[in-house]
Amino acid sequence: MGQKSNTYFNPAIKKSVAALSRDKSIFWIEVLLLTIGFLPLIISGADIKTVPVDPKTHVKEDISTLTRVEAVNNKEGQHVDKTRSTNTAKSSSDFEEVTIQKKEAAAKHKHSPKREETNVIESGSDSKLIAETNNVILRGNTSEQEEKSVDHQACDYRKGKWVIDDRRPLYSGHGCKQWLASMWACRMMQRQDFAFEKLRWQPKDCEMEEFEGSKFLKRMKDKTLAFVGDSLGRQQFQSLMCMITTGKNSPDVLDVGKDYGLVIPPGGKRPNGWAYRFPSTNTTVLYYWSSTLCDLEPLDILDPQTEYAMHLDRPPAFLRDFLDRIDVLVLNSGHHWNRGKLKANKWIMYVGGKPNTNRRIADMGSAKNFTIHSTLKWLNSQLPKHPHLKAFYRSISPRHFVNGDWNSGGSCNNTIPMSIGKEVLQEESTDQSAASAVKGTRIALLDITALSQVRDEGHISRFSITASPGVQDCLHWCLPGVPDTWNEILFALI
Repeated sequence: MGQKSNTYFNPAIKKSVAALSRDKSIFWIEVLLLTIGFLPLIISGADIKTVPVDPKTHVKEDISTLTRVEAVNNKEGQHVDKTRSTNTAKSSSDFEEVTIQKKEAAAKHKHSPKREETNVIESGSDSKLIAETNNVILRGNTSEQEEKSVDHQACDYRKGKWVIDDRRPLYSGHGCKQWLASMWACRMMQRQDFAFEKLRWQPKDCEMEEFEGSKFLKRMKDKTLAFVGDSLGRQQFQSLMCMITTGKNSPDVLDVGKDYGLVIPPGGKRPNGWAYRFPSTNTTVLYYWSSTLCDLEPLDILDPQTEYAMHLDRPPAFLRDFLDRIDVLVLNSGHHWNRGKLKANKWIMYVGGKPNTNRRIADMGSAKNFTIHSTLKWLNSQLPKHPHLKAFYRSISPRHFVNGDWNSGGSCNNTIPMSIGKEVLQEESTDQSAASAVKGTRIALLDITALSQVRDEGHISRFSITASPGVQDCLHWCLPGVPDTWNEILFALI
């Protein structure tokens, strides 16, 4: 206060006051201002010195729990996938986030947004501070649920390694007879080595949420998850049904295939898909067979031997008809794009409603890319109309034929896990076609190719009970097996 007293009685100030105080009314105002100490601030602002404020006294309780200002909207590109940025704990109306355990909250993942504790908020201006404060992450107020959501979205599940886990498998290959086709249940075959069932995918620098059927059903309450794709999509569907029920018989689960037109067609052996509903949470899980993800139309509905128009520029009719009833959609395609399949199925490529004459998309690879891009472009255009829908395109599942193909003596005889590797560290997807198809869309890539590539021992191989002599299955997987991991990643992402 001594400094202020000296300012009040500065001779220069007194002289200035006297010169300005000829008018009595002004004089008394000046006296009042001098009395309360404001006039020195007006007259001699250049002489004022800022008194340092002790942060411990003034800001400890209000600011010490703040992290350094971090505007979520401006930072999300660094640690949050924009296609999923709305699927945080605050968006629980769409997908419920599972609260993490306290011990998990204490152990911060390396990939989490860096947060520094500070007693000072640095900002260029007060207005900027106000704007940023609306989006800051408060260490004291951020829920465990929200932090876990950010962690899940930042985690790159493509990178990681396979580790042995004695708690695996997640269900019994013997017991899951209600959902698992016998042709994929390796426990029901002659295979004797089941070490492959004990492997778990461990993402790099982050933890993957443990799958539990009850948590899945709670998260998908009143929702529908649909797999649309080829036989590998069907494997993923059957895997998930076994995971939800832990492979146990579930008589309460309802067959609702008729609700989606999934019935055995006249003269057919099986329906084009299956749909089941869990009454406890009104959760539906379904699969629809569409190996090429394009519309198939019989050219002559009266002819049992008719050819089919394979409309490369049209999405499957099933998607057009039922998209509004789906909440999570997983698409896949790949292994049916070969001349043998087209010939056997009597499919003829159509574009623009007529047979294709464009040589640029006449070969299989180009036709596939054209179709996938076309279907995903259509799906992306539908997302604004269906804000509840979360869409994924699953990358291709690798084949492991050696010394030939499925019909030319190709084999995959290895049964020892991790013989060709166990770790994946690459930055980009192995399936560049899939990555390209989702680029620029709000459809997420469920990238399982590289992590599946090192699991050559997990195929059905020579143990198939339906294969012809000398023919091995190095395409489909034993279940329990690798597709369970695809579903664990999917669970973490929804």
